[in-house]
Amino acid sequence: MNGWNDQIAMAVAAGEGVLLLILLIWVMRLGSKLGKLKKAHARMIGETGVQGLEDVLHAVHEHLGVLDRKQSEQEATLKQQERRLAAMKGKVGVHRFNAFSDSGSDLSFSVAFINEEQDGVVITGIHGREQTFLYAKPIDKGQSAYMLSPEEKTAISLALHKG
Repeated sequence: MNGWNDQIAMAVAAGEGVLLLILLIWVMRLGSKLGKLKKAHARMIGETGVQGLEDVLHAVHEHLGVLDRKQSEQEATLKQQERRLAAMKGKVGVHRFNAFSDSGSDLSFSVAFINEEQDGVVITGIHGREQTFLYAKPIDKGQSAYMLSPEEKTAISLALHKG
């Protein structure tokens, strides 16, 4: 029976050796994964100067809050600038004409300065031989409280049709 116990002891030792080899391979594999995880953690933490992941997430959350506030401020500023730009008298229409058929050429004019809301002014200069008259009429929503001449209406139309 002594031979039988030796064989069992050898089999147990061989089994333990195989098990030890498997455990060694498993520990090495876990060590490799841990090294990769440490590298990924170092990349994620970066140069933040904080150690814990929770602290990093908190810092990122605060930074996102600051960015959201800045974006809101920029959107408000952009809307204000768009309103100001739309209110500017950006569209101009010029119509030259001959006010008096017996004198010269197209020296009289009507100039319309209109914004996106069709508000603005139309200025008309009527040139005669001896004198020139200038008239300014306010425009509100494409209309004026004063009677508009056909030339002034043409200048307003020219301004409104500019892109």
